[in-house]
Amino acid sequence: MSAFAGIPFAGIPSDAFRFYADLEQNNNRDWWLEHKPVYDAAVKEPLTQLLAELEPRFGPAKLFRPNRDVRFSPDKSPYKTAQGAFAAVDEGVGFYIQLSADGLLIGGGCHTHTPAQLARFRGAVDDPASGEALQEIVQKVEAAGFAVEGERLKTVPRGFEKDHPRAELLKHKSLTAGVNVGQPGWLAGPGAVEEVAQRWEDLRPLVEWEGRYAAP
Repeated sequence: MSAFAGIPFAGIPSDAFRFYADLEQNNNRDWWLEHKPVYDAAVKEPLTQLLAELEPRFGPAKLFRPNRDVRFSPDKSPYKTAQGAFAAVDEGVGFYIQLSADGLLIGGGCHTHTPAQLARFRGAVDDPASGEALQEIVQKVEAAGFAVEGERLKTVPRGFEKDHPRAELLKHKSLTAGVNVGQPGWLAGPGAVEEVAQRWEDLRPLVEWEGRYAAP
């Protein structure tokens, strides 16, 4: 457990967003080492505290490493320009949060599917009961202000009718939903816990559907 986890959450300071705006212009090891105390105090510490307070309702979350894996990438920038965290309810399925220069992004769903998971997902979308349930969930999530996203095919996958009543859902190879709330005033205080919790609760039906039908 992080040394920060037992400290009450007091908010995410504006320095967190300024840090990532500056990092985008100075993505190198020397700059990072010089500014790591800012990362620890403005990003890592408050996010760890926030996630600790959300844990009783959503389970433990893992902060992603700030370092990029550059082994197979033409972009050799060593650091990610966002700090993400994921509270998994099943493998690959759960709630997501991310800090960047653009503000706070709150999301959830399943970001990647194995071939076996994708087959299960499509079968559940095809099934009238579970498929219509997902369609209703997606409509409610969109009405709540989230963008429904994920990797998609351009056409309905083979084996399904082109005019399938849930054709757009069948095109998904992954299914997530998220909203970037920017830098609202509530983010700088302890009320951010409930603000994030309310949005994750909006996404809970989607996360639970995917946990049931798309988890390994």
